[in-house]
Amino acid sequence: MAGTSRHDREMAMSAKRQLSACSDPVERLRLQCLARGSAGIKGLGRTFKIMDDDNSRTLDMKEFLKGLNDYGVLIEKDEALKLFQQFDRDGSGLIDFDEFLITLRPPMSNARKEVIMQAFRKLDKTGDGLITIEDLKGVYNAKYHPKYQNGEWTEEQVFRKFLDSFDSPYDKDGKVTQEEFMNYYAGVSASIDTDVYFIIMMKNAWKLN
Repeated sequence: MAGTSRHDREMAMSAKRQLSACSDPVERLRLQCLARGSAGIKGLGRTFKIMDDDNSRTLDMKEFLKGLNDYGVLIEKDEALKLFQQFDRDGSGLIDFDEFLITLRPPMSNARKEVIMQAFRKLDKTGDGLITIEDLKGVYNAKYHPKYQNGEWTEEQVFRKFLDSFDSPYDKDGKVTQEEFMNYYAGVSASIDTDVYFIIMMKNAWKLN
C-alpha cells in the first residue's frame, strides 16, 4: 500500500491549489477535507458523530457550526449557512449526517465502487461487515513491514497500524466498516484521474483477480 501515501500527498497538494479558485460551498468543504489526506472526510464525520449527543444522526445549525469549527474548517458564517441550507433539503432545520457525508464524498464511478467493495469483501473474511485484526491474518502479510523486520513491532501491531489508516482519527476501535473503507478510498480515488489506473492499483494492492 506504499503508493497510497504518495497519492495522499499529491491529493492534499492538489486540493489546496484548487481551493483558491473554488466558490461552491460544498466543493470548498470537500477540498478542505481532502487537503488533510484520504482520511479527511472520515475525520469530519467522526467530529460530527461526537457532537451528536442524542444519537439522532442529525445535526442542527448550531451543532453543524461547532463541528466545522472543532475540526478546524476555515469557513465564513454566511458560507456555512449556505452549506447547511444546501443539505437541509426539506427545510426542517436539521441535516442527516450520513447523507451529508455521502454528498461530501468525492464522486466515484460504479467501476471504482465495485473494485473497492471487492477488496472489502476479500478482507472481511468472516463476512460480518467489519474488517478486524482476525480478518487480516492470512490476507495481509505483516512480514514485509520494515518495523516487523527490524523487530520494532509485533505482527499484531502491524495489523493494528494498518487498520488505523482506514479507521477514523478520533475513535480508533480496530474495526473498519464498509462505510469507513469506502470513505477512505473515495479520498484516494480523488487523486487518481482514470478509472483504469485506480482499478489496477486496487487489484495490485489487494491481489484481486
